[in-house]
Formats: sequence, C-alpha cells, structure tokens
Amino acid sequence: MPLQPARLEFNPDGTPFSAAYGDVYHSAHGGPAQARHVFLGGNDLPARWRNRDRFVILETGFGLGLNFLAAWQAWRDDPQRCRRLHFVSIEKHPFTAADLAAAQRAWPEFAALAGELQRHWPLLTPGMHRLHLDDGRVVLTLVFGDATTQLRAVDAAVDAFFLDGFSPAKNPELWSPQLCLALARLAAPGATLATWSVAGQVRDALAAAEFDLEKRPGFAGKRQMLVGRFRSRRPDRHAPPAERRALVVGAGIAGSTCAHALAAAGWQVTVLERGAAPGSGASSNLAGMLRPLPSADDNRLSRLTRAGFFATRALLARLPDARWAPCGVLHLAREAAHEAQQRRAVEQLGWPPELLRFVDRDEAGRLLGRPVASGGWWFPGGGWVQPPSLCQAALAAFPGRIATRCAVAVDRLERAKAGWRALDAAGAVLAEAPVLVMAGGVGAPRFAQFAWLPQHAARGQVSHLPADGSPSLPTVLFQIGYAMPEIDGIRLIGASTSYDDDEPEARATDHADNLARLRLTLPDFAAGVDPATVDGRVGFRPMSPDRLPIVGAVPEAGPAAANARLPTLPRQAGLWCLQGFGARGIVWSALMADLLVSQLEGEPLPLERDLVDALDPGRFLLRSVRRGTGEADDS
Repeated sequence: MPLQPARLEFNPDGTPFSAAYGDVYHSAHGGPAQARHVFLGGNDLPARWRNRDRFVILETGFGLGLNFLAAWQAWRDDPQRCRRLHFVSIEKHPFTAADLAAAQRAWPEFAALAGELQRHWPLLTPGMHRLHLDDGRVVLTLVFGDATTQLRAVDAAVDAFFLDGFSPAKNPELWSPQLCLALARLAAPGATLATWSVAGQVRDALAAAEFDLEKRPGFAGKRQMLVGRFRSRRPDRHAPPAERRALVVGAGIAGSTCAHALAAAGWQVTVLERGAAPGSGASSNLAGMLRPLPSADDNRLSRLTRAGFFATRALLARLPDARWAPCGVLHLAREAAHEAQQRRAVEQLGWPPELLRFVDRDEAGRLLGRPVASGGWWFPGGGWVQPPSLCQAALAAFPGRIATRCAVAVDRLERAKAGWRALDAAGAVLAEAPVLVMAGGVGAPRFAQFAWLPQHAARGQVSHLPADGSPSLPTVLFQIGYAMPEIDGIRLIGASTSYDDDEPEARATDHADNLARLRLTLPDFAAGVDPATVDGRVGFRPMSPDRLPIVGAVPEAGPAAANARLPTLPRQAGLWCLQGFGARGIVWSALMADLLVSQLEGEPLPLERDLVDALDPGRFLLRSVRRGTGEADDS
C-alpha cells in the first residue's frame, strides 16, 4: 500500500494537530520542554548514555521530529556523550519535507539541527531510511509504515524507548499487548521506557511484557507520566566488537564501500587488491546505471533496489570526488503488455514523482530528444556513476584508517589465533586482523572457505562508441540494451551477458549484439559504425543463483542440520562476505556495506529482518537441506 502522508494542521492555539486521529502532536504548553521532561528525563538521559560506545533509542511515532531533535541537541551539548547515537523511529504517516520544515520553524532553538534533518529527509516510500547526521555520529533510522507490523521487522538492541503515539483512546493499536511484547523483544539489558500516558491498559500491557513501572510527575497540565525498566536479565546479543580492525579482500565497489563504512565507524582497515588499482576488475567500467527496479507487488528485489538507490545517492553526496551525474534514467517498455505492467506498477506503488513516473511515448521522446515507440518508467533522480572513481573516493575518505595495497595476490586464507590471515603463494603473511571480509567478486570461490558458495561468473561486454559516431543522449536509456550520455568523449552501450564463457578479450560479435539491441530502440543510433572497429571492455560479474547479494557472517562449510535455521547455523568466527552483486554493484554497494558494518557493530540494521535473511550466506545451505527433505523453502 502507498504511504499516506500526514497533513499539517493546527489547533486554534497553534498546536500541531492530526484530524485523522483527533489528537495533538505535542503539548500546547511547549513541545521542547515536554520532550525533555517526559522522554529524556523519563529515561534518565543524558546520564545513561555517558561514556558509552553507543546508545540506541526507539520511538513509536516520529511525528514532527521533536523528540529526535531534543535528544540530538542534548547529545551534542553533553561532553561525556556516547561515541555514536542511534535513533530508530517508526511513522505510519510521515510529513512531506515542506510540511516538516514549516512546522519545525516553531522551534528556533533547534534551527541548525532541523535544517540538517530537512536536507537529508527522504522521499516518502515504505520501508527503512537510514540518515547519517552530524558527520555520521548520529544515525537516524526512519521506518515508514505501521508500527504494529514494522516493529517485527526491526533488528536492534534498544536502550531507551520513547512511547509517543497518539492517545490510547484515539490509536489503541499503538499501545496493544502485542506491540508491547514486540518492544520487549528489542530491549537491551537494562532498557528503560518513558511515556506521557498512564492509562490502565498501557500499564497492564507493559507490565505483562516484563517492564517494571513507576509513575512520576507529568508535564505541565498532566499530573502523571509513566517510566519503566526492562526486568529481564537475558544476555546482550548485540555487543560491540572488542577490537575494530578488519582485513578486506578486494577493492572493487563492494570492498571499497565496505572499507569506507568500516572506517566511518572507527575501524582500522587493510584492503588487499589483486589489480593495479582500486576498481580495476568487474568495477572498472566507464559508467554504470543507478536506479531502483520497481514491481507492482513491491517484492524483495523492488524493496532492496529502492533502499540501495537511496543509500548510494547518500554516499555519493558524502564523496565529492566520485564521478556521477543525476541525469535521469528512462526505462522504456519492451512491448504493449510490458508498458501496461509498468503503468500499473507506478499506480499501485504510489511512489513520489521525484522518484518514479510513468511517461507515455510522446513524453519519453521529449525527454530523450528523439522519437521512441513506447512509453516507460522515468527515474528523475537516477543517472550514471563511474565505479572506479567511487572506489577511489571511498578509500581516500579516511586516509588515517584505510591502508590500500594493490597488485597483491592473495593465495589463501587461514584462521589464526588473533583472527584471520591472508597469505601469498609463498606462504608469507600479507595482512591479518580479527575480522576478514571477502569482497573478491568472482575470485571468492577459489578460497577454501568459500568453495561451497553457489556463485558463478557472468561475462559482460560493453562497447565504447566514439563521440562523433553517434548522437548524444541527455539521459541514461534502457530497454533491451542500455546507452549512456557522453562521458569523456565516449558513448557507452551494453551489455552482453554470457555464462560458462571465460574469454577475457572483447569480441566484435558482442559489439554487434550490443548495437543491434540498442537499434531496436533507436533504429538510427550509431548508423554506419562497424562493430569490428569498436573498442570496449569485458568484465566478469559474481552472480548468485537468486540474483540477490550474499552478505553476512560466513557459515561453516558442510551440510546443515535438518532442523537448522539461520540463527542456529554455525558461523566461522570473524569471517564475513560481500558477494554476489552481479550487474547491480552500484545500487547494492553502499547499502550492503552499511548492513555488514551494522552487523559487526551490533547496531540497528538498515534493513527489515526478512530482507536481511534473504541476503544471508547461510540461505543456500538451508535450501539444500530443504530440497532434500521436501520441506518448502521459506527462508
């Protein structure tokens, strides 16, 4: 279902009000003061986050962002603050960026922070949106959707809960026993909660979820408020790492963005690359396409590419030396039935037009500057990215924390007393660290620890057409083949795909195929170009059987137990992987790096739990077991 944005309305006294729920967003007696008294004071903040490595807050109901701004400001003002503050907030009806900015002008004390939040405010689409604020020291994870279902999708260890939904009488689902049990699942040892509500059903539901409760004096006209502490003593399953040192094998787009994310989290990283420079393998194309891949049912691929698109755009904004152009992507339909499917997907998804529009044939022709035979999807914020420049910019962003060694051939990996070692063919140790991340692309299965990985190589060939031999395109074009605008005097088109094909040299027959596919869209494109004279490049992409990335802790090789599940699979301590990106390295890389580093750090994950499971390397071991037993594959 498309998101339904909130409407910005006000009571006669100027207090923000929701007509849909018949309730106010904060007290009429002063929103910032209420946030400090109820939610910060009720959770004993800032005292509880002092001298901590990290602190995680979860809020039910982001609203206008008041509680987040108050917490962020208190964190900034505290010289003993935790190293990293995570704030997870769920909102069923988020405000548009314009309405958020209009409402937040009422709090001039937060003007600077509100401005930064507004600059990062995401387009209103369902799912999780990760915002890196305050130079990455404050991480806001917005979950746009219904808390009654989305809380089950969150993976985090929460230290403090801000329970700030509309009143139990107006919105009872947000205070139900089921929701309180979902909060308890997320509670870290010693977690606390605070809310302005002292309704009996709220107290009963929280007490049943193992929270010890206490009433305290309320704010302004409210006589009482409620605070609580989680009584369970279960062990912390999300402990931060004891040592932040990692070895990354591969400096393609997967390894480079991973090293960047690790360094941003305070890790010391050594990157070993077989090629002469970062991004010299499958990530060495002149340019690649950046856009999501929608579907009418918003399936896993749709959700993942949308989240990846946003994450890559955010990373590019932080890396000014990475070359890219938000020139838009035009994805034309192949035939009439496909055009109808594209139109239906746009209608059913209801994404903002800044992200996706359906354009008819005439408008598509105007966008492209030449006639076309069909309409299709228009992604205004899409474009092209130059992968080698992204790799180099990511690795250069933290010169004191990332050491990159190129032209280094890792022959094998071995487990060591202090973690993992990478060795050359002579047995010399190239590097070692407690954590090793395999991001070696198609070369990963040649290492013993990854020989079981069901990943295969797909040969892809792109063609470089001279600028004077074909007309310029104003946008990226995709239909059966794709074409890029002119980049450094070259028109890039592509791409062929073949399997069980290890020919490293470009072939004239593949250039001819690339031209033929593109001429089905633009019959006169590159007229007169002889494929035998065309330059190009061949790359080998690491493909997974289900076309999804392979990201996470690496399981022990060998058959899984018949009753195994992902959480119970034995893992190789300290061994992780970022593999299987296929032809979508640009759209996957930033998101998958964030996911892997969040798992290493024990921090809130940037994706829903079902998507994290869909990416887990262990899924292939479980599938082989289930095929053998005849059990349905629900992983």
